[in-house]
Amino acid sequence: MQDDDFTPVSLEQAELGRLLFHDKILSGNRNISCGTCHAIEHGTSDGLSLGVGEGGTGVGPNRSAGEGPDRIRKRIPRNAQALWNLGATEIRVMFHDGRLTPADHYGNGFDNPAQEWLPHGLSGILAAQALFPMTSQFEMAGDPRENEVAGRAYERLDYVWPILAKRVRTIPDYGERFVAAFDDVETSEDVSIVHVANALAAFQAYEYRSDDSPFDAYLRGDETALSDPQRRGLDLFFGKAGCASCHSGPLLTDQEFHALALPFFGPGRTRQWDPIRRDVGRMGSSDRLEDAYRFRTPSLRNVALTAPYGHNGAYRTLEGIVRHHLDPAGSLADWEPLNAILPSAPWLEETDFLAFQDSRERARLAERTDIEPMSLTDDEIGDIIAFLHALTGTASVEGRLGKPERVPSGLPVD
Repeated sequence: MQDDDFTPVSLEQAELGRLLFHDKILSGNRNISCGTCHAIEHGTSDGLSLGVGEGGTGVGPNRSAGEGPDRIRKRIPRNAQALWNLGATEIRVMFHDGRLTPADHYGNGFDNPAQEWLPHGLSGILAAQALFPMTSQFEMAGDPRENEVAGRAYERLDYVWPILAKRVRTIPDYGERFVAAFDDVETSEDVSIVHVANALAAFQAYEYRSDDSPFDAYLRGDETALSDPQRRGLDLFFGKAGCASCHSGPLLTDQEFHALALPFFGPGRTRQWDPIRRDVGRMGSSDRLEDAYRFRTPSLRNVALTAPYGHNGAYRTLEGIVRHHLDPAGSLADWEPLNAILPSAPWLEETDFLAFQDSRERARLAERTDIEPMSLTDDEIGDIIAFLHALTGTASVEGRLGKPERVPSGLPVD
């Protein structure tokens, strides 16, 4: 990958976005930031199968579900996605179900959950994505009884954004920084949620660009960059094992949707009329039956850093998810709930695995599988895993700007 493969970024906007990314001012109860669930120490994710959002405490695998009246009311239905290389120009799908894509259905450039109310002027799909966690009750907004942000989200998503923009622009330090970073901002009163989102996108695009792995060095002509097992794994990946049929291109993703029969658990991302707790994947966004249980192919850049794996973090290790691809139905049958990394929440645990225990739902998952079983030896699997480790960046995985010690709101930084 080269500079032309990435969207140009204003460093001034990225530095502003760095502060916003780590500032809890963008959450309804001022108690969670983007960086809480997307920490570079955990591969820009959180190390959990299903995230712990509003109401939780701590960061990463040690994050707890909280306690007392402020404890979480629901687990986040899906795994917190890694943020590597989302500033690449080829990115055209966001979220596990692809509910945000470039399109002009609503006159604003995107097929998106806010429909025609998504604001104009966003710098791209990464800026558009940044807006939606702020509107989610269980991610950042909080309970409608607790704050104005969450209450307005239930009326209409876009009612949230002016409230948050006002919070930001009325902090003098932020106001000055926006004036300096954006040509169309003459005073702090000009700051809108679009500027906030564009700054967040600039930071993520700059901070999490990663194209300096051993694999990149090999592609640039360094024959010594890969070890012998990694070379064998590369040959298997692009050959016999067929991994590249979906994990293709510079980011090692076709950005399409495939059903893998991953075991289901958690609250599910249900549609309004779903009779049970489940996650039908792409169908929840497209309403097409053929999309049932299909999820977006993830990029494999820095994949060794982003465990657990799958749209719901069903597998703790690369070996686990690789073996699942080789025998989806068999792996589904053998999967045990102990594989999931879920912080203790006794008030939720009775229902965590209800759908997984439903024989009919398991049968539907097993029937909707887009990949054929394949047999590989243990040595071959080991070589593929070695190649996946060759996709880990070197200097880039430490970030560029880093985490700030403080933010303009004065709120604590996780």
